[in-house]
Amino acid sequence: MSLREEINQDLKIFLKGRKELEVLTLRQVLSAVLNKEKEKRFNLSKENQNVTEEESKLTDEEILDVVNLEVKKRREAAEGFEKGGRMESVEKEKKEMEILKKYLPEQISEEEIKNLVAKAVESVGAKEIKDMGKVMAELMPKTKGKADPALVGKIVKEALGQ
Repeated sequence: MSLREEINQDLKIFLKGRKELEVLTLRQVLSAVLNKEKEKRFNLSKENQNVTEEESKLTDEEILDVVNLEVKKRREAAEGFEKGGRMESVEKEKKEMEILKKYLPEQISEEEIKNLVAKAVESVGAKEIKDMGKVMAELMPKTKGKADPALVGKIVKEALGQ
């Protein structure tokens, strides 16, 4: 079953169960997926005038990117609400993040990230902070969707003595 089918199936279950927050959250994700497909179709149509709807469908990996982006938006919103003292809104954002995390691959631990960073630093021969780009380029395929890029960047900076 594709990720899109899984989200749609869960949406139907939540609709029947009258779970408002879950329904709202999944509809927002599906809307973001649809917008990304329109963007993809537009970009493809620049190269080829006859782009079918099937060609512009997002792959599971692309849908994962959208879900990751939605989680990131909610994390940032929760941080903003927390600074503003709006704890009710913080809780709502965190609940939405938990709903969305169900569709992401299992996250790797901070310890595993540190091990991957150490290997990447060694393999690219990084010595100082200006080598961070090389290290990140080595790491991103291994951590994509499995770890928060901000956390990975922070650990790389620590490893490079920043």
